[in-house]
Amino acid sequence: MPIRRTERTREIMEYDYLIIGAGISGAAAAYELAQQGSVLLIEAETSPGYHSTGRSAALFTPQYGGKIVRRLNQASMDFFTTPPLSFCQHPLLKARGSMVIAAPGEEDSLAATLDLSDSTNEIELITAARALELAPILRPERVAAATFEKAVSDIDVAELHQGFLRGLKDRGGILLCDKRIDRLKRHDGHWQALVGDTVFSARIIVNAGGAWADQIGQMAGASSIGLVPRRRTGIIVDAPQAMDVKAMPAIDYINTDAYLKPEAGKIMASPGDQTPTEPQDVRPEELDIAVLVDWLQRETLIEVKRIGNSWAGLRSFVADEAPVVGFDASAPDFFWLAGQGGYGIMMAPSLGRAAAGLIISGSLPTDLVQHGIDEADLSPTRLELLKKNRSE
Repeated sequence: MPIRRTERTREIMEYDYLIIGAGISGAAAAYELAQQGSVLLIEAETSPGYHSTGRSAALFTPQYGGKIVRRLNQASMDFFTTPPLSFCQHPLLKARGSMVIAAPGEEDSLAATLDLSDSTNEIELITAARALELAPILRPERVAAATFEKAVSDIDVAELHQGFLRGLKDRGGILLCDKRIDRLKRHDGHWQALVGDTVFSARIIVNAGGAWADQIGQMAGASSIGLVPRRRTGIIVDAPQAMDVKAMPAIDYINTDAYLKPEAGKIMASPGDQTPTEPQDVRPEELDIAVLVDWLQRETLIEVKRIGNSWAGLRSFVADEAPVVGFDASAPDFFWLAGQGGYGIMMAPSLGRAAAGLIISGSLPTDLVQHGIDEADLSPTRLELLKKNRSE
């Protein structure tokens, strides 16, 4: 339990771990750390998961992303398929499947996707006819061949996020929302986070601030990790009349970042844009939506008469597009949990455990190591070396 005391005019609450940011990554780390000490999970917004966590395409795709990302995704599989007892009320995954479409003349480009196939996650080449059978909304003239990946599933993001938050509470941890930190400082070997007239004190700070993580690091005097928030746009539109799309796989395109998937009987689509921007409550740009609608009508049989919903979210990357998980080299007891890009939901179980292992014991859990994940692949210190190598 936290220790409460007063100092002059301020109330001071003392914890073992203070986690900044109650999105999916911060919630996962808080859940894991609460087994070992007192935890405060603090969120600047009025509700947890307001930004990227609540604006995700919500797919579990084991072969998505770079090498380290794929290994982290695969290391999360057991948690998703067999979550801890009482963690959730409903399954976290629902079978979806995924296709990658090649237009005429692009067939050879599918080879790179097929190379990702292995014994645990098969990716098969299918004909245009089979692709159209699985996704009849596609325009036949725009499909020459496709790949199909059965292991891709929908993630119940709300159930996953709430499972971490419920587990945090059950383990004695505390979540506080609408608490924006004014200042971070060191005092007597502890961190102090000043929020109005209250001081939250902790031995260790975990920076899970999403797009704001570099700004939080700057407040603590930590080294910048070069985090770049990137805007991504999404829309919801009606499927073609009388067409049932509930069982349709998610669809990617081999030579574009655009994608679409069923969403509650409708279609969610995104251009896969990655426009660098400042940390903010980001909104979609009208031009991005117009370009997306034009693309959607050229590639599918959908006639967009109205847009049911539109939004934008931020996905934050560092230079090598792998997550940053580890203690800062300059700021003592300041731990980074940032740079999850567009993979944060999938990686949350493994990253939460990775963070807790590195904080508590100084090493990654054995099963993560067995998946080929090395501490050096995640450490913030790798970014300075990468920067130096690129400048030479």
